[in-house]
Amino acid sequence: MATNHLFSHHSKADLPSQSTQPQVVEGSKRKIEIDGERVRNGLAQLVLTLVKLLHELLERQAIKRMDSGSLSDEEIERLGLTLMRQAEELERLREVFDLNDDDLNLNLGPLGRLL
Repeated sequence: MATNHLFSHHSKADLPSQSTQPQVVEGSKRKIEIDGERVRNGLAQLVLTLVKLLHELLERQAIKRMDSGSLSDEEIERLGLTLMRQAEELERLREVFDLNDDDLNLNLGPLGRLL
């Protein structure tokens, strides 16, 4: 039977009993050390990766629409400016969180790189 690593350091006495009354076990409180900066940067990396992926998908869709002739010159101009501003903001946020382009290109194992 596989051991759940979250509870592997507890003995049976540390686990809650079947009764409805809460039990306090002396010495059972354990402090979890969390590095807030690493959590914040990891979350920023994930969010920026998803935003970059969406940005690239929007760029590809815009190119397809331009090539098909379904956009007016004014729409092409607005779309180009919007995508350029998005790219600039992505770059700014990447610098704020001290991430490089490779940090936003996740390795999906056998599927290859995300972007």
